[in-house]
Amino acid sequence: MDYMLLLLVVGGVLVLWRIVHKFRALRTVREDDWDTKFIARLRRSGVDPFKPAEVDFFLALPSIEAAQRISAQLTEDLFTPDIRATDGPADLPISVHARKVMQVNESGIRTAATRLRELAAAEGGRYDGWAPGPEAMGALRTASVKARSTPRRDLR
Repeated sequence: MDYMLLLLVVGGVLVLWRIVHKFRALRTVREDDWDTKFIARLRRSGVDPFKPAEVDFFLALPSIEAAQRISAQLTEDLFTPDIRATDGPADLPISVHARKVMQVNESGIRTAATRLRELAAAEGGRYDGWAPGPEAMGALRTASVKARSTPRRDLR
């Protein structure tokens, strides 16, 4: 009976170790978020990740004064900001469109997004995401059209 109890305790310890090991591994697994998927899609469409391209970032802010303060900081960070009033939510009626020429890669996009989230939150606003500039969007549209217009073989 002592051997059975010892075997049960050892088995329990092994199961517990396996569970802890799996949870630690899950923490280190990289999330496949929207940015990662979109960048991968851009690369598949032929956009060179090492060639600098225009990237547009969007912020929603509560006032024109907040937008002007953020625009001044963005200019220092080498963005080209543009302030516009929108028909969006009443609490965030001002949109800041910030354009920057940069490499379209995960680390660059995440760094810029983190900075913009911080700036927007400090002024009571919201970071609304990013989009590639006209050249990259053109490549993406072309790749999308080619994928949809692939001729199908008649299987009769």
